[in-house]
Amino acid sequence: MGDLRGVTAHLDHLHKLGVDAVWLSPFYKSPQADAGYDVADYREVDPLFGTLADFDEMLQKAHGLGLKVIVDLVPNHTSDEHTWFQEALAAAPGSRERDRYMFRPGKDSVPGSGDGDLAPNNWKSIFGGPAWSRVTEADGGPGEWYLHLFDTKQPDLNWENAEVKEEMRSVLRFWLDRGVDGFRVDVAHGMVKEAGLPDWEGSAAMVEGATELPGDAHGGHTEAEEPHRAHAAAAGSPAAAGAAVTAATTGEGDGHQPVSPLYPPSPFFDQDGVHDIYRDWNRVLAEYDGDRMLVAEAWVEPAERLARYVRPDEMQQAFNFDFLLAGWDAARTAVAIEDSLRAAATVGATTTWVLSNHDTVRHSTRFGLKDPTTFPKGIAAEDEQPDAGLGLARARAATMVSLALPGSAYLYQGEELGLPEHTAVPAEARQDPTFFRTNGVERGRDGCRVPLPWKSGEPGYGFASAARTGAGAGAANAPAAPWLPQPKSFGVLAADRQDGVAGSTLELYRAALALRREHRLGVGSFVWADSHEPADGVLAFRNGDVLVIANMGIAAAPLPDGYRVALASTPEAVTGGGAEAKTDPAGARKLAPNSAAYLLAD
Repeated sequence: MGDLRGVTAHLDHLHKLGVDAVWLSPFYKSPQADAGYDVADYREVDPLFGTLADFDEMLQKAHGLGLKVIVDLVPNHTSDEHTWFQEALAAAPGSRERDRYMFRPGKDSVPGSGDGDLAPNNWKSIFGGPAWSRVTEADGGPGEWYLHLFDTKQPDLNWENAEVKEEMRSVLRFWLDRGVDGFRVDVAHGMVKEAGLPDWEGSAAMVEGATELPGDAHGGHTEAEEPHRAHAAAAGSPAAAGAAVTAATTGEGDGHQPVSPLYPPSPFFDQDGVHDIYRDWNRVLAEYDGDRMLVAEAWVEPAERLARYVRPDEMQQAFNFDFLLAGWDAARTAVAIEDSLRAAATVGATTTWVLSNHDTVRHSTRFGLKDPTTFPKGIAAEDEQPDAGLGLARARAATMVSLALPGSAYLYQGEELGLPEHTAVPAEARQDPTFFRTNGVERGRDGCRVPLPWKSGEPGYGFASAARTGAGAGAANAPAAPWLPQPKSFGVLAADRQDGVAGSTLELYRAALALRREHRLGVGSFVWADSHEPADGVLAFRNGDVLVIANMGIAAAPLPDGYRVALASTPEAVTGGGAEAKTDPAGARKLAPNSAAYLLAD
């Protein structure tokens, strides 16, 4: 599985990479129905990953290397194996124990008119299927229903309950007392539900994308229901046409999206009440010395709505999914950058930049698809397969753009190695509940979560090196297989094959991060450059003394005179510029398509 000691052993990799902090996905005690996002005990480390002592050792080493540590907090729901939920199942309707969760009688539970067989409303689970499950009461009869916006094993907490609020404050303090530097808040736009829990005909998605489901399949979302498609339409993507999108935009025609495309608005996401929770948490963090922070996972549009989460008395950062959703498209990326910077500035905050995470197909793979702006919900062997070389070239260029922007950049584990999505995970090896709840129509997120390759010549590429013990160990006592299978392509991308190799993706990330730190780009300024031509596929901006140019078009783009190339996304990205350029304009320097460069004044 990988564990906290394994993290500790590889902190030197992160230190050498040049990052400032590490965010760990959940390592709490959990039945692992959703990769740890179903928490059974917020104050214990799951034995799969080690002990609290292992965590403390990891934290101490990270701090010794100058790395901050952010832990994942899952406040919208618990595991159904959490003590509270087990108490709720044993208690009666209307009890204190049940009030901690979203228990409701069936819609038709009215004397003389029904027996509660209908769910309280028509909400759908983000993972597919209905969002309500019915419990069996102590007398053996059918009883109340409980809400689970995700898997059935992830019951939603009732954030109108004072005991829930106090418990989560206590959890924050438990980890702050141990020395953590902050929290990534899972489903930060959730928790609070509209009063009365009204029916809603829409479909909300955590992982944006388009999935057409057959008529008898449960869950999933049609293209017209996907929130990000309004932004795509506004930016001119031909894949984003449709009446539903048109109705959700204002028709200004400049590519910006001042209103939410999710219409009618969701009754369970981005409710105003969530901000009271974060003001409360802000006060908890203020009790502690040092630079403590909260970062929101909030799939919220438009950027003005997201900015509400980072007002001075709430969170410190929020993931900028608008930038991630822009895809490999200069016009859409330019709009996302402008909107994000403008919205964050209205509340005095900085923005974040992210291209991949544990819920999306890796950008090195998405950018290699025929339409590099699409967001498939996982990829299987029978689906379109990407052009791996093209995808990686574009991914390297896009990363250089993100690392040159003012604000904070988040890198997903393995992207510094150029790892692709595993697009052929066998069905029998998949573990994501979305795969099972949609009968495989949504491929799920397993393909981006495959363990890292550390050493090319070892079993599991050095990830799973511990020998099997006990029953089934085998005569050779062979190393255990990684928890998800790794593709053969990982062999040449292993860290030991790239370390110190000029031109490798690992060395590109190290160089880009070093330049980012040297030129203080994270706290720099932003202005579009004269050569910025998004209609032609060229992004060009200045941040301090660095000129950044990315060519997302199909033809080579000229580079301005008077600058030297400090870093290019590929060795062959820049052509021309020799002595002949002085007498032959055709010999002028150019930036190849699918490339990016940092330039400094001569």
